[in-house]
Amino acid sequence: MIKKAHNNPLSYINKVDIIKKNVPDDYLLSIIDSINILFCRKGQQFILEGTPVSGLFFICEGKAKVLKTGINGREQILRFVTEGEIVGHRGFGSKRQYEISALALDDTVLCNFSNATLEKMLREIPNLTYDFMMFYADELSKSESKVKAIAQMTVREKVIDTLLYINRKFGENLKGYLNLQLSRKEIAGFAGTTEEQVIRTLSSLKKEEQIQTLGKRIKIVNVENLSKEISEHNFFINS
Repeated sequence: MIKKAHNNPLSYINKVDIIKKNVPDDYLLSIIDSINILFCRKGQQFILEGTPVSGLFFICEGKAKVLKTGINGREQILRFVTEGEIVGHRGFGSKRQYEISALALDDTVLCNFSNATLEKMLREIPNLTYDFMMFYADELSKSESKVKAIAQMTVREKVIDTLLYINRKFGENLKGYLNLQLSRKEIAGFAGTTEEQVIRTLSSLKKEEQIQTLGKRIKIVNVENLSKEISEHNFFINS
């Protein structure tokens, strides 16, 4: 069950850069009763595809994956999100149902603004409106680049690109393993391939000593060497 927080919501809200940068604390305090701070346990869904839109979510702490149901119920992971990032933005506006699901990968703290509250803020705070416009433009550009990349990349390149993306976005722990632990199925769901192909590719990379594995954990031995394999594409699927 997702629980609501009761203590000092501003301490969480101000972890979201786009809000902290553009919205003064006194303004937030004036609308604080319409903002929900939610605690979500690892593995819990906080957005379910096809359900009525309940506003925008910001990640204050933790990590989550955004996914969509594909052919034959197959899970397609659209992106991973971490502290300060937005989830559910495509449901904002005229949409009545979410077209995606979102699931917490760690214990996660969420900030939820209803559509009505956010619309009010955008009408009254021009700088916030501008930054949201730039955010949507950037998201559209990334989506278009990803479609092009998936069409051009081999399975091996898709898996390598996914590993490098996770490395850039979440970094490494003290032992050098990626800070986001994913199943082979989840890697496949993001890379746009099958679990079997991911297992074969990771096995090949391990034999070549490009990566090391420990259960689900993956360590990239040399990021620069691995990057050279997809350098001809001149971009990563998600930068």
